[in-house]
Amino acid sequence: MRNDVQTSENTTARASASSQERSRYSEAALTPPVDVVEDGNGITLYADLPGVSRDKLNLHVESDTLTIEAESGLTAPGGLASHHTEVGLARFHRVFTLSKELDTEKISAELAQGVLKLRIPKAEHAQPKRIEVQLA
Repeated sequence: MRNDVQTSENTTARASASSQERSRYSEAALTPPVDVVEDGNGITLYADLPGVSRDKLNLHVESDTLTIEAESGLTAPGGLASHHTEVGLARFHRVFTLSKELDTEKISAELAQGVLKLRIPKAEHAQPKRIEVQLA
């Protein structure tokens, strides 16, 4: 015979543990997967940020450090509650150290269908140059 009666003590302990778990993860963030593609003119980063809207995306460069921070806007529709959540965190955080060969003043960014595309061109001094040979 099962005892399905829960005492208020058990319920309170469970609620307290759940509250501690939520506060422990409140500052935690997922590390989004990123693909980096390099060509002769610079690099392109593709970051997977599912559920992130433009207003919840924060990109900044300081010195040679690129930081991507974002929050997902995925919530349960009104009146519904989730009974099982595989990924409960809605925050993303990733930091990159950039080469001095890259021109951080000319970064371009696009966000489409949960994928952030960052294009960082090479600085003028790092661009490949063709040397003209003079005939003597």
